[in-house]
Amino acid sequence: MKIIELEKWNPSADDSRKREYAGQRTAQEVFEELKHRLEIQGYLPDEYFLLDSLWENGREIPKDANIYCTADYGGSEGVYLDAYIRWPEHNQLITRKFFTGKTLGENGNDLDRMFLISSAITKAFYGDHATHTRYMKIGGVEDDTGGAVVHLSQQEQRTIINALVEQRERQENTLTQTEQLLRRMTGSITGYINEVGMRPLHMSDYDKAVLAIRDGEMAAFTEYSAKVPDQADALLVEAAGRPGLVGRNMTAMLLNGRTDVDYSSYCDACKKAIDINDPEKALFLLHWAEHCVPEVEPSFYGEMASYAYLDHRFIATQIIHQCSSERISAAPSRLLEQFAGDHDFRTMSQLVEKGISGGSSSMRTLHMLTYEGRDSWMAESLLEKRMWVDLNDYNAFHACVKNNAVEVCKLLLDHGMDFDAYQQWAKNCQCGGHEETVQALADYWQEIKAEMEQAITQEMRGQSFG
Repeated sequence: MKIIELEKWNPSADDSRKREYAGQRTAQEVFEELKHRLEIQGYLPDEYFLLDSLWENGREIPKDANIYCTADYGGSEGVYLDAYIRWPEHNQLITRKFFTGKTLGENGNDLDRMFLISSAITKAFYGDHATHTRYMKIGGVEDDTGGAVVHLSQQEQRTIINALVEQRERQENTLTQTEQLLRRMTGSITGYINEVGMRPLHMSDYDKAVLAIRDGEMAAFTEYSAKVPDQADALLVEAAGRPGLVGRNMTAMLLNGRTDVDYSSYCDACKKAIDINDPEKALFLLHWAEHCVPEVEPSFYGEMASYAYLDHRFIATQIIHQCSSERISAAPSRLLEQFAGDHDFRTMSQLVEKGISGGSSSMRTLHMLTYEGRDSWMAESLLEKRMWVDLNDYNAFHACVKNNAVEVCKLLLDHGMDFDAYQQWAKNCQCGGHEETVQALADYWQEIKAEMEQAITQEMRGQSFG
């Protein structure tokens, strides 16, 4: 496989055979591509593999950075792998943790395994130009920590490959494990197909295209995907979940010239791109949605932003930033509620300015912003920017009354909510302990009605003199 690059490179405008530097990749993108590679090869640490929070929210890998790993026993239990990024800055070297992995076992064999994972990570970034030791861990029992590292010569590897091919033919129930070992031993989808392609197999062209996606083999993918045009939508979902530049290229290739992609499949592809934390691919898919899908639901863009918020908030904010007012006005109201839960005033302001409706989420949104009076100023500012609460939503008004948010309630009344109708509605609601708030609003309501009556009187006088 190609090495995982830390920089972005584009074809040169002057010479297509050359590449030009186009900036640094984000740390999350690099991490997801590495995680994907380790997973398909069976090298992923079995307890967890986590990116350090320092590198979240689209932070880029520093220029001229290097990545290195350490592996050691933990202070209490398990074996840990820590990766670090080191880069020059102001004539000194800066080192920060990149990610951490942990394995369940804690004996010598587990330490050997973690060092081999460390080696696999190093080779992923700096290349593999020779035959290296490979390990095999067979079995899926969590408390099996006795697996040993096996040193294999090329002849021994050939013996195991042949045995695995024969097992693959006989034992369908161990197919997944056998194929993972075969792919690890042969190194890529091309090598894998060369080994097993002459045997009597039950592998379709679609299966081969999926394996090519997972292994990042563009040539093999181009060949086999062309043979299954009727399954292009399913391949699109698979390609969208493949991290890195090769995954983006595969996704773009599948969309080239398409105008009939199934809407449900397209939504799944967008979610896959979000799941691997790839803002560039996610935004690319959202941009081309109306070109590739016959009919896109108006709420599509807001739904994708809401989905991204759950685990990849940075992507959610990018989607919102790039969406038009038309698209945000059709977004689900829970999107505003989600950012109210974080008290993210900047993003809420964007949503309100672009016309999102509070809808059924108005009550919960206002409750979160006015609870204990901490962020009532946010609710006031949002209401002043643009009206986003239904004038008949007395639940929303009642939430502000219970939180004693008098100024917020006054703004709702200014925008047209009827206090008399609210009081009639609230007769069956408990509102004890908020008598001062209710009285203050009643007084304010009388002032509003007096002003309205005065305005009507002046208008009638003007008409009579006209």
